[in-house]
Amino acid sequence: MSILISLSKFLRATGPGVALAALVGLAASLLESWLRPRGVALPAIVLALGLGVLLHTPATQPIYQKGLTFSVKRLLRVAIALMGLRIALSDIAALGAGVVMLTLAVMATTVVSGFLIARLVGLTAGYGALAGAACGVCGASAALATSTVTPESRDKSADLVFVVVAANAVATLQMLVYPTLCLQMGFSDQASGVLLGLAIHDMAQVAGAGYAVSLAVGNVAVIVKLLRVFLLLPVVVGIGQWFARDGGQGAGRAEVQMPWFAVVFVLLAGVNSLAPHTALEDLYRPVRGALLSLSQWGLLLAIAALGLNTSIKGLLASGWRRGAVFLGATAVNLAVALVGILLLMR
Repeated sequence: MSILISLSKFLRATGPGVALAALVGLAASLLESWLRPRGVALPAIVLALGLGVLLHTPATQPIYQKGLTFSVKRLLRVAIALMGLRIALSDIAALGAGVVMLTLAVMATTVVSGFLIARLVGLTAGYGALAGAACGVCGASAALATSTVTPESRDKSADLVFVVVAANAVATLQMLVYPTLCLQMGFSDQASGVLLGLAIHDMAQVAGAGYAVSLAVGNVAVIVKLLRVFLLLPVVVGIGQWFARDGGQGAGRAEVQMPWFAVVFVLLAGVNSLAPHTALEDLYRPVRGALLSLSQWGLLLAIAALGLNTSIKGLLASGWRRGAVFLGATAVNLAVALVGILLLMR
């Protein structure tokens, strides 16, 4: 009985905010479907952010706050954990030691550059971590995961919204420009796939750019990108430990050392590597598909809640400096990737 009473209290407290975020996410999904045939390719994640920010004022009512906080802090972790089902470890192993080492180098320098450039322009280390992780790992998803271990601040929501929007906008531009760059550099299919997988921020744009060149390039690009996604765990843990040692608030040492969602992420990657080769394959595939759909909807709902918690005034504050950090980290990412590929080709 006590469990039912507690559950009832929890639902009453969080229900209105979660329902509001879900409605915004659903509206964004429907709007994306309506715009796509009309030649407007805006991802639902960006539309949910925009709609949420526009509805920020009514969303500030106390009745919505617990549910919105729950969506950003709890549902987000579940959605990220389920992303592990996208990864097969055997595909990553097939890349070879040289590509794996280059990926590690590109990711490390990109994340560090986010911190350094943020300090240079007078922004917080927390924003530098968000921008560096987004450019170095996997765009918006990495920024959302990293936000769970960065210190709380007045501008944190606005920082995160800016990075999510920038990641999608820049990745779309990269999708159009980087394949031409590969052709101009005279890269092979393997080298082109590695560059696209290393240097484009979001998975959808990586696939779009790679398969627009050729099937071989697309396959390599997606696998390299999946390696970056797989390395989300050490990046989040490393950033969290840095803030914990630095005395940052909101990054508790116990959570930083072993964030449960990242552990589940890795475990599910292991399951996805083994299950398709067992007698359970026919049962596993529909379950995997359902869980990946749940992950996508969880991310969309969390993004909608994030937008609802963000004011336009806060989003516009220090806009040029936020942009400078993100573009700087993007440039570092591309430069290190290019140099590394040229060295591997020697």
